[in-house]
Amino acid sequence: MAASAAMRWAYFFPGLTRTACRPCAAVFVLAETGTGGRGEWEVTGHQDHQAAGPRLLGIYLNDHLAGATAGTELARRAAVSRGGTPVGATLARLAREVTQDRAALVEMMTALGVTVRQYKAGLAWLSEKAARLKPNGRIGAHSPLSLLEEVELMRLGVEGKAAGWRTLRKLAERDQRLDLRQLDELIERARSQSETLEELRVNTAEGLVQLELTAPGR
Repeated sequence: MAASAAMRWAYFFPGLTRTACRPCAAVFVLAETGTGGRGEWEVTGHQDHQAAGPRLLGIYLNDHLAGATAGTELARRAAVSRGGTPVGATLARLAREVTQDRAALVEMMTALGVTVRQYKAGLAWLSEKAARLKPNGRIGAHSPLSLLEEVELMRLGVEGKAAGWRTLRKLAERDQRLDLRQLDELIERARSQSETLEELRVNTAEGLVQLELTAPGR
């Protein structure tokens, strides 16, 4: 029980614990090291492969899959709603990449023997659909605020995805079921996606501020 609790904290709250678990099979407890959020990891202990390790890894990856599902739907919706514009073309490219990233995650989960929990992905899908009902200051028309919020949500999702890729890359150094080169490419693509979304976010925010400044009644 104590070893399982220690592993849970080390896995989900890196940097908060350094408890060494009983050496067993090759399932690793990862803890973030260094400062400044650099995402550097070290192995701090082991846990029985038949005990908590696979279960926690399964929870972790299914949580990321749920986020990827919601992110894919959000990116597709944002691209379609702005079709025929330069912004729409950028979002369409991102939507294709995010869809490919989700497929890559599913493939890795399969390779690791992690069961896909469809109910989590389904709940994420429904949550994204429900978020469309938020009017953002407009009823029956598209709000200029929607794009800014969508881009911010997508960027947050990409940052979370990148963290997941870095975790899996560390595992890949000791588990040949994962492809190091593929994970390096996915990490680099997430970095590029984040930069694109940040540029789009800044441009959208500037446009929204200008719209407010020129609004009637100011």
